[in-house]
Amino acid sequence: MKKKRLLSAMVALMVIISLISGCSGNNAASSNTSDNSSASGKEKVAIRVWLTPQWKGVVDATEAGADYDSFLKHAAEKFKAQYDKYDADIQIEVIAGDQRDQLLNVNLSGGTPPDVFFESVFPMGDYVHRGALVPLTDIIDEDAKSDIAQNYWDAVTFGEDIYFYPFQHNPGTLVYNADMFKAAGLEKFVGEESEIKTWNLDEYQQILEGLKNNLPKDKYSNAYPMALFAVNNQGDTWNLAYMRMFGNKFFDDQGNIVLNDENGVKAATWLKNLYDGGYTNPGAESVSSNDANAMFQNQQLAISFTNPILFNGTKANMADGTAAKFDMRLANIPSESGDPLSFTYVVGASVFKSKDAKKTEVAKDFVKFFSSDPELVKSSKNGIPVRSSVAEALKAENPLFAAYDANSKYLFNFTGNVPGYSQLREVLYPELQALYMGAKTPEQFVQDYQASGNKVIETNKAGSVIFQ
Repeated sequence: MKKKRLLSAMVALMVIISLISGCSGNNAASSNTSDNSSASGKEKVAIRVWLTPQWKGVVDATEAGADYDSFLKHAAEKFKAQYDKYDADIQIEVIAGDQRDQLLNVNLSGGTPPDVFFESVFPMGDYVHRGALVPLTDIIDEDAKSDIAQNYWDAVTFGEDIYFYPFQHNPGTLVYNADMFKAAGLEKFVGEESEIKTWNLDEYQQILEGLKNNLPKDKYSNAYPMALFAVNNQGDTWNLAYMRMFGNKFFDDQGNIVLNDENGVKAATWLKNLYDGGYTNPGAESVSSNDANAMFQNQQLAISFTNPILFNGTKANMADGTAAKFDMRLANIPSESGDPLSFTYVVGASVFKSKDAKKTEVAKDFVKFFSSDPELVKSSKNGIPVRSSVAEALKAENPLFAAYDANSKYLFNFTGNVPGYSQLREVLYPELQALYMGAKTPEQFVQDYQASGNKVIETNKAGSVIFQ
C-alpha cells in the first residue's frame, strides 16, 4: 500500500515538473517571438509615426470611416505586405497641431521621440538645427528629383542634406474678386478661372488705381482695393513676399537678413505709400489676416491673400450660403522685374534620430515607400501635389493642379531654412506696425528689422548643427 502511495506521489511530482517546464519553455518561446521575430520568421521592428491633422480618408473624406490617420494606416498595411527586411509594426498617432512642440520636446527630453513625423515643414525646421532629425538624402532617387521641382527640394534642404520628403504643398497667392474688377472697368486684367494670373508691377498699380477710383460706391460701399494686415505673425509670409517685390533677396548665403538695401527700402516705401494713399483697408496695424479674409468674403476688399485651404473654404461658404457668391480667382504677387513671387508650405515626412539603427532603417524605408508609391502619392490631391506626374494625371479633376505645378518655378523659400525662424516671426509685425503708424520711416524699418532679426538668427546659429 505504501509502495502504491509512493508511486502515485512520484507520478504526480513528475507531471508537475513537466507542466512547469512546459510553461517555462512556452513563455520563453513567446517572449522570444514578441521581442525578436514573428510567425513569418522576420525580425519584428516597431516604429511610431506621428502626424498633425492633414486630411481625412485615404484619398477622400467621403470614404466610410474616414479619419486623419486613414491614409498612413493604409500606407502602413501596404508597406508591410511588400516589406521583406523586417516584420514592421507601424503605430500611427494623430496629435493636435497646438500640442506638437510640447509633445515633441517632452519626448525628445525623455529619449522617446516618434520615429516618423508627417507635418508641414516650416514649423519643423528648428528640429533640424537642433540635430534631432536624420538626413533623408540617401533615400531620394533620380525619379523623385525629376518629378518634384527643385524649389520644393530647396525648401527641405538644410546645409548639404535633405531632411524632409516632399509629399504635397499649400501655396500662397493673391485672390481677387473678378466681379469687382469688371465693375471698375478692369476686365483686361482678369485671368481665366483655372489660371494663376500674373501682373507686372505697373499693371498692378493700374489695377489699384482703377479699384480705388472707379469701383461703384452704390454696389460696393466701404470697399478697398487691397488687404494689408500686421496685428500679429499670422499671414506674415505675404508680408515677407512684399519685402522682395523690388528685387531684395532677403537672406544672404550665410542665412543672414539683408533687407537693409535700396531694394528693401523701396519695398517698405511702396507699402507705406499704398497704406497712406487709401489703397488698402485702414488700420492695418490692428487688422489680422483673419480679419482681412473675412473682409474679402464680405466684398469689402477686391484683392486679398489666400492658399488652397482658404480658397476652398471660401468656395464652401459660398456653396452653403454663409457667404455671398462672387467670381473669385487667383493671381501671383507681382514684382518690379516682372517675374512674379510665390511661396508655399511643403508638407512631408521627417525621421527622428533613434539609438536603434533598425528603427531608423524601417522609418526611412516607410517614408520613401508612401512618398513615392504611384497610388499613394495620389492622396496628395487633398492638398496640392508636389509631383508633376500627379498634377498631370489629376488635372482634369482639378485644373488648378496644373496651374500650381507651372507656378512652381516662381517659388521662393520664405524661411531661408535659417535657425530660429519661429522666433524670427515675432520680429516683423511690430516693425510693420511702427511703419504704418508713422513711428518709423521705411529706412528705419528695414534697418531695425534687419538688426533685430539677425540677433535672433545669430543666437540660434550657436546651437545649430547645420552652422557648427
